[in-house]
Amino acid sequence: MPTSMSLRLPQTLADQLGQLAETTGRSKSFLMIQALEDFLAREAWQVAEIKKGLAEADAGDFASADEIQAIDAKWGRRRAD
Repeated sequence: MPTSMSLRLPQTLADQLGQLAETTGRSKSFLMIQALEDFLAREAWQVAEIKKGLAEADAGDFASADEIQAIDAKWGRRRAD
C-alpha cells in the first residue's frame, strides 16, 4: 500500500524535476520514486560490499605479496610518490 510523504526541495531542484517531468512525459512523483529506488539500491550495495570487505579483513583474507606483484606486472608498477 503506497505511503504518502512530504518533502521540502530547494527551488532549483524542484525546477529541474519539473522540467524533466515535462520533457519525459513522466510525473514528478514517478521520477522521485525512480531516483529514490536507484539511490537506495546503490547505497545498499555499497554498504554490503563494505561489510563484506570488513569481514574478509577480520578473517585475515588479504592479498599475498605474490598476488600484488602479479597485479603490478599486469597493470604496471605503481610509483611511490
